[in-house]
Parts: sequence; C-alpha cells; structure tokens
Amino acid sequence: MTDHQNPTDAVNDAVVIERTFDAPVATVWDMWTQPEHFRAWYGPQGATVPVAEMDVRVGGSRRVSMEMQTPNGPMTMWFVGEYRVVDPTDRLTYTESMADETGRVLSPAEMGMPDGHPEVTEVVVELEDVGGRTKMVMTHRGVPADSGGAMGWNMAIDKLAAHLADLP
Repeated sequence: MTDHQNPTDAVNDAVVIERTFDAPVATVWDMWTQPEHFRAWYGPQGATVPVAEMDVRVGGSRRVSMEMQTPNGPMTMWFVGEYRVVDPTDRLTYTESMADETGRVLSPAEMGMPDGHPEVTEVVVELEDVGGRTKMVMTHRGVPADSGGAMGWNMAIDKLAAHLADLP
C-alpha cells in the first residue's frame, strides 16, 4: 500500500483518511462496490442515498444521489463518474463530478463552489489485510483537506464503521 501521509497532498488538494476496521477485506470491498451497502453508509450524518448505480468495472459508470437537510431546506446532490482501477479487495479508483439528475456534469461555478475547484475529482480506495482486519486508505484528490467535503467524508467513514459493526 502506498504511504499517503504526504502533508502537501493532505493540506493542498486531497482528503486522506486512514482507518482500520474489524472486518475482512472482502467485506470492506463490498461496502464500496455493492449499491445496497454503499447506500447504507455514504454521505455525512443525516444524509440518505436513494440512488447508487454502480457498474464496477474499468470504464464502468457510477451515478449516485445524496439527499440531506440543510438550514435552507432539503438538498439533493448528484455525482457521476467512471471507474478507472478495479483490483478486487485491493484498490478501487473512480472519478467523481457533480451533476444534475440527468447525469449532466455541472461546473463548480454552477454548484456554488469556490474558484479553482476542479470539475472532476478522483477517489482512490486502498485496502490491506492486517491479520483479518482491514486497513483502508481513502484519498479524494481535488477536495481540500480543510473543506466541507473533508468533514463529510469523515462522517461517512464513521457511518461505514458503524455499518460494518452492525453486519451479522
């Protein structure tokens, strides 16, 4: 597994989260690649994922919607992307862009994002078996470590840990 503790990446242009779960690698892989599991944990606390369409193969597409309550009322966000690396139980890489419900990619400006936010970001999930447990390093390139997106990812990974703990 690659060492993702590069402080330049973490501060400038990537969210990097490392976590170890009391679950086998194959189970953690399923959390990222099976829509029914992904819907159960993805997004910040309070968010729901009504749509998770995932063609998990190199070149396959993904389309995800996330709904949440905000101070201004309900909000729905759509994300689309393409799988770039699918190495079962080891590495998953996909692109991610904000979109509308039809899958049309929206520019960062259309989404009210700050100048310089990329239209396409990249998520890399690396898994490693550590004596029957799973070490996961999730890197989301293009999302600053001090952004709301980083906070959302940390909440989502907490939800992932809870979902894994609830499995039979």
